[in-house]
Amino acid sequence: MINWILVDEIIKNGLREDINNIDITTDTLIDDENISKAYMVAKEDGVIAGLPIIKRVFEALDKEVNVIFKVNEGAKVKSGAKIVEIEGRTKTILKGERLALNILQRMSGIASLSRKYIEKVKEYNTRIVDTRKTTPGLRILEKYAVRIGGAHNHRYNLSDAVMIKDNHIKACGGIKEAIQRVKERIPHTVKIEVEVEDIKGLNEAIEGGADIVMLDNMNVMQMEDAVKKAEGRVILEASGGITLNTVIDVAKTGVDVISVGALTHSVKAMDISLNFY
Repeated sequence: MINWILVDEIIKNGLREDINNIDITTDTLIDDENISKAYMVAKEDGVIAGLPIIKRVFEALDKEVNVIFKVNEGAKVKSGAKIVEIEGRTKTILKGERLALNILQRMSGIASLSRKYIEKVKEYNTRIVDTRKTTPGLRILEKYAVRIGGAHNHRYNLSDAVMIKDNHIKACGGIKEAIQRVKERIPHTVKIEVEVEDIKGLNEAIEGGADIVMLDNMNVMQMEDAVKKAEGRVILEASGGITLNTVIDVAKTGVDVISVGALTHSVKAMDISLNFY
C-alpha cells in the first residue's frame, strides 16, 4: 500500500523543480502533435522498484500517455532487460524522463540493496528494517522501496512510537526515569523502545517496562549475552554500522531485528536509461 496523496505531491514538486515555467528545449523544438515511443532499460543487475510511481509521473503531464511495464514490481532483472515502454506525445516523454529516471533509479537501488541483506539472513529468524535516515521529502518512496526489496520498515516518523535514545536518557536522569515519565503520558497503544549501550542498560530497560531494546553499536559477544539475559522478555534490535559483511554474524546472535541505515542513507542508485526507438 502507498499513500497516493503524498506521492502525487512529491511528483508535482519534482516536476515543478525540473520544468519551472517551460522546458525551453523541448517546447521550442517539438510540435505538440509529435508522437514517440521509448523504453527504459537496466544497465546493471538489480531489483526494480517504483514502476507505479513513474507511471504517475508521465500521467501527471499527460493523461493520454501509455506506460507499459515489461517486468513486475520487485522483479530481479539482468543488465539489458527492458523495464518499461512509454508511448505518447514526444514532449511528455522528454519532460518526464529525468524525474521518472531519478525516482526509478533511486528506488531500485534501495530495493536491490534491501534484497541483498534479506538473502544474507534468510536462514535466520530475524527481520531487516530501515531507519529514518532517508532523503528529506522522499521518505514514503524510500521506505516503500525497502519493502519491495523484501525488508521491513522501522517507524515512519517521530509520532509512530517512543524511542528513548542516549540524549533523552541524559536529559531525564536515567533509563528507568525516562521510561516511567513517558509511560505516564502516552496512550496505551504506543510501544516504547529504548537504546542501550551495555548489559546494565538492557537490564534497566527491561525492569523499567520497555517493549523493545535497541542494542546500539554492541559487538557480537555483547549481543549474544544480551539475547541470553533478555530471555525473550523484550524485542531486541541490533543497530550501528551493520554491513553485508557483518549481518550474518549479527543474525546468528538471535536478535529479533537488525536495523540498517545504509538501506536508504548511502545507497547507490541503479543504472537505468531511457532511449527512443
